[in-house]
Amino acid sequence: MPTLRIEGFVIVSADGRLANAHNVMPDDLKIEGDKRFFTAALDRADLVVHGRNSQEEQPNSLQRRRLILTHKVQATAPDPSNPRALLWNPAGCSFEVACRSAGVTSGLAAIIGGPGVFDMFMDRYDTFWLSVAPRVHIPDGEPCFPGVPARSPQQVLAAHGLHAGEPQLIDAAHDVSVTPWRRVA
Repeated sequence: MPTLRIEGFVIVSADGRLANAHNVMPDDLKIEGDKRFFTAALDRADLVVHGRNSQEEQPNSLQRRRLILTHKVQATAPDPSNPRALLWNPAGCSFEVACRSAGVTSGLAAIIGGPGVFDMFMDRYDTFWLSVAPRVHIPDGEPCFPGVPARSPQQVLAAHGLHAGEPQLIDAAHDVSVTPWRRVA
């Protein structure tokens, strides 16, 4: 039976934030090494899943099949602005049903946020790729996960059964690394 691997992707500031207080990713978090890593990952994905504020703004964005979470539809509906996207209300149908409606039953589902979307999949991630920009601080910003900043993003991932792998330096100029957090069977 085909399976869908679920992987999350986010870059956060030193204080665990992914956006400013207006839900906009600041330029300080738009780091070239992370952009390359993120783009390559999404190019491998069979499905991209995100909320209304989380878009990747890349040349291939409109080519990617995606689910966009919303409460404005009953279950699923075509996105009128993107023929490769499907609007999905998790209260109306399961992730599996939404995936089938989007024409995806196997491969990689890339979850790219925001916080509520990340949280929906916390107990289902096969891998969560956490990039950290240690020189960036957004004290009044949007936490990457519910529970941050009382707990660090790493503590939240560990509390959901994910284990840190070896960090990879992806941008030496900004000291940015990405760590794979994997579920151990």
